[in-house]
Amino acid sequence: MASVERPLNEVVFLTVAEVASVMRVSKMTVYRLVHSGHLPAIRVGRSFRVPEQAVHEYLRESYVGVESA
Repeated sequence: MASVERPLNEVVFLTVAEVASVMRVSKMTVYRLVHSGHLPAIRVGRSFRVPEQAVHEYLRESYVGVESA
């Protein structure tokens, strides 16, 4: 999915703990998604920051809908 580039001062970055809370998964799951490349992140010192929009896009793309027959 092509995302619209936003100026960095408009991007909201989330910590791994915040991403885990939004996704309702463990922090280790978020680290796995980041290291596997499924969830983009930037490194700040020894921490990672994930763009909030990337979390929403990941969840949207991962959504499993129920198809009616």
